[in-house]
Amino acid sequence: MSEPKKRHTSTRSGNRRSHLAAKTQSLAICSHCKEPVAPHQVCKACGFYGDKDILKLAEKEKAKLERRKAAEKEEEK
Repeated sequence: MSEPKKRHTSTRSGNRRSHLAAKTQSLAICSHCKEPVAPHQVCKACGFYGDKDILKLAEKEKAKLERRKAAEKEEEK
Protein backbone atom coordinates (compact mmCIF):
# COMPACT_ATOMS: atom_id res chain seq x y z
CA MET A 1 0.00 0.00 0.00
CA SER A 2 1.16 3.49 -0.65
CA GLU A 3 2.05 5.95 2.06
CA PRO A 4 0.60 9.45 2.27
CA LYS A 5 2.91 12.08 0.82
CA LYS A 6 2.07 14.81 3.35
CA ARG A 7 0.78 14.93 6.90
CA HIS A 8 -2.77 16.23 7.30
CA THR A 9 -3.18 19.11 9.71
CA SER A 10 -5.24 18.75 12.88
CA THR A 11 -7.76 21.21 11.45
CA ARG A 12 -8.31 19.08 8.38
CA SER A 13 -8.69 15.93 10.47
CA GLY A 14 -11.01 17.73 12.88
CA ASN A 15 -13.18 19.01 10.04
CA ARG A 16 -13.51 15.48 8.71
CA ARG A 17 -14.55 14.15 12.13
CA SER A 18 -16.87 17.04 13.02
CA HIS A 19 -20.02 15.00 12.35
CA LEU A 20 -18.95 12.20 14.73
CA ALA A 21 -19.81 14.14 17.90
CA ALA A 22 -22.54 12.69 20.11
CA LYS A 23 -25.86 14.43 19.65
CA THR A 24 -28.50 14.99 22.32
CA GLN A 25 -31.53 12.77 22.00
CA SER A 26 -34.83 14.56 21.58
CA LEU A 27 -37.76 13.50 23.75
CA ALA A 28 -41.47 13.60 23.05
CA ILE A 29 -44.32 13.72 25.57
CA CYS A 30 -46.57 10.69 25.96
CA SER A 31 -50.13 11.64 25.02
CA HIS A 32 -51.58 9.32 27.66
CA CYS A 33 -49.49 9.81 30.83
CA LYS A 34 -47.50 12.97 29.92
CA GLU A 35 -44.13 11.30 30.67
CA PRO A 36 -41.12 12.04 28.45
CA VAL A 37 -40.57 9.24 25.94
CA ALA A 38 -38.25 8.65 22.98
CA PRO A 39 -40.00 9.44 19.70
CA HIS A 40 -41.53 6.50 17.82
CA GLN A 41 -41.24 4.25 20.91
CA VAL A 42 -43.81 2.68 23.22
CA CYS A 43 -44.08 4.56 26.53
CA LYS A 44 -42.41 2.49 29.26
CA ALA A 45 -44.53 4.09 31.98
CA CYS A 46 -48.01 3.33 30.62
CA GLY A 47 -47.49 1.04 27.59
CA PHE A 48 -49.28 3.31 25.12
CA TYR A 49 -48.09 4.23 21.63
CA GLY A 50 -50.15 7.17 20.51
CA ASP A 51 -53.72 6.30 21.47
CA LYS A 52 -53.28 2.52 21.43
CA ASP A 53 -52.53 0.40 24.51
CA ILE A 54 -49.80 -1.77 23.02
CA LEU A 55 -48.39 -3.49 26.11
CA LYS A 56 -51.67 -3.65 28.07
CA LEU A 57 -49.71 -3.07 31.31
CA ALA A 58 -52.82 -2.34 33.38
CA GLU A 59 -54.41 -5.67 32.45
CA LYS A 60 -51.16 -7.55 33.12
CA GLU A 61 -50.76 -5.91 36.54
CA LYS A 62 -54.35 -6.80 37.45
CA ALA A 63 -53.83 -10.43 36.40
CA LYS A 64 -50.59 -10.57 38.38
CA LEU A 65 -52.37 -9.35 41.54
CA GLU A 66 -55.10 -11.95 41.07
CA ARG A 67 -52.50 -14.72 40.74
CA ARG A 68 -50.77 -13.53 43.91
CA LYS A 69 -54.04 -13.49 45.85
CA ALA A 70 -54.85 -17.00 44.63
CA ALA A 71 -51.39 -18.21 45.67
CA GLU A 72 -51.77 -16.64 49.13
CA LYS A 73 -55.13 -18.38 49.61
CA GLU A 74 -53.57 -21.73 48.70
CA GLU A 75 -50.72 -21.16 51.18
CA GLU A 76 -53.21 -20.45 53.99
CA LYS A 77 -54.91 -23.81 53.48
